[in-house]
Amino acid sequence: MTDIFEQGKKLPLIQEFYTIQGEGYHSGKAAYFIRIGGCDIGCRWCDTKISWNADIHPLASTDKIVNNAFNSEAKSIVVTGGEPFSYDLTYLSKKAKEKKLQTFIETSGAYPITGEWDWICVSPKKQKPPLPDLYDKADELKVIIYDTEDFNWAETVSEHVNMNCKLYLQPEWSKRDENTQKIVDYIMKSPKWNLSVQLHKYIQIP
Repeated sequence: MTDIFEQGKKLPLIQEFYTIQGEGYHSGKAAYFIRIGGCDIGCRWCDTKISWNADIHPLASTDKIVNNAFNSEAKSIVVTGGEPFSYDLTYLSKKAKEKKLQTFIETSGAYPITGEWDWICVSPKKQKPPLPDLYDKADELKVIIYDTEDFNWAETVSEHVNMNCKLYLQPEWSKRDENTQKIVDYIMKSPKWNLSVQLHKYIQIP
């Protein structure tokens, strides 16, 4: 079992579902979401704290996960967590590519990239910042705004990404009423940024 797990042929699966992407650059597009358990970042405002402890989530066959995505009629998968790069995802991305699925991933950037990805969204966290080489590989930078200091953090990390990286500011859900307008005002003064809202939560879909 351990050998299979290390090869990425089984992963601690929290949930998998076909839905509409609700955040960032690909918001509004259909995708098959794969949420993997395990995260040691520990964001105080995390809305999926159930993902922190990988041991409470059953190991699922990576082949079956990919087949489920393929059979859903999805054209792309979005791997999220938890922190998905806590694991070797080479096997998962390889199998997805064999099925002609686009591969998207959402990561804090705190661990090395494994696998082949068409889109890498880095959502950096102050308590465990991204590895230096992750910035250059990011297609999208999505910074969560919980308090005013997060704007300074956003500017700091934006200095490290490549020139083609898409930049997003997203209000933390519990503070969306007070922070959304602040973000809008900020973007109007610094238009390199774009607004990301959690569309899926507004329209109440997974």
